[in-house]
Parts: sequence; C-alpha cells; structure tokens
Amino acid sequence: MSVHKEIKIVTTHVLSEMKHRGEKIAMLTAYDFSIAKLVDAAGIDIILVGDSASNVMAGFETTLPITLDNMIYHAASVVRAVNRALVVVDMPFGTYQGNSIEALKSAIRIMKETGAHAVKLEGGIEVKESIERILSAGIPVMGHLGLTPQSIHKFGTYVVRARKEEEAKRLIQDAHLLQEIGCFGIVLEKVPAKLATEVASQVKIPIIGIGAGPGVDGQVLVIHDMLGITQEFSPRFLRRYHNLAAEINGAVQNYISDVKSLEFPNEKEQY
Repeated sequence: MSVHKEIKIVTTHVLSEMKHRGEKIAMLTAYDFSIAKLVDAAGIDIILVGDSASNVMAGFETTLPITLDNMIYHAASVVRAVNRALVVVDMPFGTYQGNSIEALKSAIRIMKETGAHAVKLEGGIEVKESIERILSAGIPVMGHLGLTPQSIHKFGTYVVRARKEEEAKRLIQDAHLLQEIGCFGIVLEKVPAKLATEVASQVKIPIIGIGAGPGVDGQVLVIHDMLGITQEFSPRFLRRYHNLAAEINGAVQNYISDVKSLEFPNEKEQY
C-alpha cells in the first residue's frame, strides 16, 4: 500500500516517509478556491500557492510585482478549499531577502491570515538567517534552488542553472545547508538532471523538481501550463495534459452563438 493512498492528510512527516519509501511526490500550483478544490479532490500531495500567480493570474512579465497582500488573498482562497493536500505558500520578492525580522513578520502573516501549512523561499546561504528565524517560530520552510525567478534581473535569463562545476558545487552545498538548518524539502528548478539526481540522493529531505529530470523525489508544474490554459509558454520540461484553452474557446463561441440565435435560454431554462 502506498503512503499516498493510506494518508488522509498530507504533512511534512508524510512527505519524508514518501521519500524514505521511494514513492514520488506530486505537486501542482493553485491560486483560487475552485481550482484548488478540484486539484485536492483528485489526490495531489502538495499545492503550491506560487508567486507565479503574478504571471498567470495578474499578467505580469515576472514574479517580482506580486505583493504579500496578494499572496495572502490567493493562499486563503486555496486553503478554504483543501481537505488533504499540504499547502505551501511562496513568500514574494522583498518580504525576506536581507532582513530576517521582516522575513519572520511576513511568514507569520501568511500562516495566521491564510491557514496554510508552510512557506517557500528562494535561495541558499544568502537567506540562511531569514530561514532560521522563520523556523524558530515553528513555521515549516521549503527551500528553492537552481533557477530562482525572483532573481531574474541578477541572472538576466531563464536558462538552465548550475551547468558549470562551480555553480553545481555551490548548489549541492546550499542543499545540504537547507537540510541542516531545518527545511523540510527543496524545489530544484531548471538544473541538469544528473545534478538534480545527485542532490536528491545526498540529502534526506524531499527534492521536488521542475525541469530537473526524473531522478528527484517528486515533480511540480504550474497548473495553467499543465492544463494548457497558457499557450505562449512552452519550455522543454512542460508536458501539457490537456488543451483547456481550445476547449474554453469552443465553449465560449458556442455560448455566443446560442445567445445571438435565441437558442439560449430555451423553455426549460427559464422561470
């Protein structure tokens, strides 16, 4: 019997047990009540309320503009829908970098005002103090290494990270550091599959990949990308499991046609 099927509520301990048993972890984003309810009912292990809401919900080019208040709104909406999944909330840009006291205040607001189960921060040794302070308050933290979109202006590009030996070595060191200070898991984004496999085998905490190959402990995708709602974003790591954009377009066109031809509403659809 898999841990996934046995468990009624996913916790950080459950995720650790899944890694220990070699059972892969499935993670998706959600940003609103209705989608979160469907994703949770389908049996997802982790729901990430990602700062990718900045892109797919608000239409910004990067994740930088989204605010703490925005993230709290989205996260609270998701939590109200969820019965089983672990809900992790991204801490947005500017709420934890370089100021650990601010980081703790931000994390406490997220936990108190949303009812979420954990927060996620981007970075390694440079955010160590912020993570330690958040953990000292009993708030679970998930790390995020590799491509860290909040640092896009530093990188200047969304290309694969840690191809060079020096950067790969630093990433491995950061993964060990995040484990040692108490993170319960790490997202690895856009790194070579061989390196990601090495990280997952070296650390005891779950490693969730996005564009990091199959040798990690689980996978995460943005739900709008996975369902084919967004069409302009097509990185190599993305598999579209549906083409909702086409389905929605067809349904809306049918509705328009029925309204204009007086096919809707019919006699049964009125009082």
